Amino acid sequence: MTLHRLSSFTYSVPNVAEVISYYTEFGLTDNGDSSLATVDGGTQLYVEQGPYRRISAIRLGADDPDDLGRIASSLAALGVDSAVAADRLVTTEPIMKLRVEIVVEQRTAQPAAARAPFNAPGRVERTNSRAAGILRNGQVKPRRLGHVALVSGESESSLTFFADGLGFKISDFAGDKSSAFMRCSADHHNVAVFSGPVSFPHHSSWQVDDIDDIGRGAEDLLTANADRRGWGFGRHYAGSNFFWYLKDPAGTFSEYYADMDQITDDDLWTPEVCEGKAGFYKWGPVPENFMPPGDIADLIAAQNT
Repeated sequence: MTLHRLSSFTYSVPNVAEVISYYTEFGLTDNGDSSLATVDGGTQLYVEQGPYRRISAIRLGADDPDDLGRIASSLAALGVDSAVAADRLVTTEPIMKLRVEIVVEQRTAQPAAARAPFNAPGRVERTNSRAAGILRNGQVKPRRLGHVALVSGESESSLTFFADGLGFKISDFAGDKSSAFMRCSADHHNVAVFSGPVSFPHHSSWQVDDIDDIGRGAEDLLTANADRRGWGFGRHYAGSNFFWYLKDPAGTFSEYYADMDQITDDDLWTPEVCEGKAGFYKWGPVPENFMPPGDIADLIAAQNT
């Protein structure tokens, strides 16, 4: 695959200080310059001032400068302009006005997380000791950024940009073929695009070691402020991952996740149309004001002024 990771995103919000404080509580490391980092992925979130919440830019990693030329040709075939200089390509997704920067950079190297012994019927791995997960202390620290989920006012055009222009692979469709989960790495999805009345960010998703860290992280955030409640605990169908979503101060959800599907051979994966409850989640009922979010009227008004 030409691309190999979602490296970072830029988040435009009216309340920069509050948002940085929240993501520091979420477990990212504040660099002191309106950017935040994960343990394995480096700086992966940039926060900037804006009139309403939106993701204004994403950065993707590519392996080789030749990849940039191929992507530029694919974008030109769609009538989308791009600029290539040295080790990077810059373009703009025309519907969401999303700046996309593709940079030749190293792949993320992740040290393997220790596998905790786990007891199950007929399989005893831990004896005479408590589970390691309940003995953990300290703040949960996300390992890396997994994906961003975006709502587009013209989602089919946005999907074409990502798939035919940038070279993303479609892993599954959501509801119908106007919404999809797409990958530029082995992760089931690095970008999801959903159909909506106006463009806005739905959530960002951050990898942690396991379900214990999902639960510990969510409980710490909710204990500090119950208004952050989003959706969780649960398990998705598309991606198979465990999840818990919390709402940040600008109104976008942030997701702790673990155990995401990995697609290493395209020939061994068949995209499905994931519809309704059976396609969206396996268990963990979805609450109101999750899709669409509660501030959708404000977002429509802000973008129509």
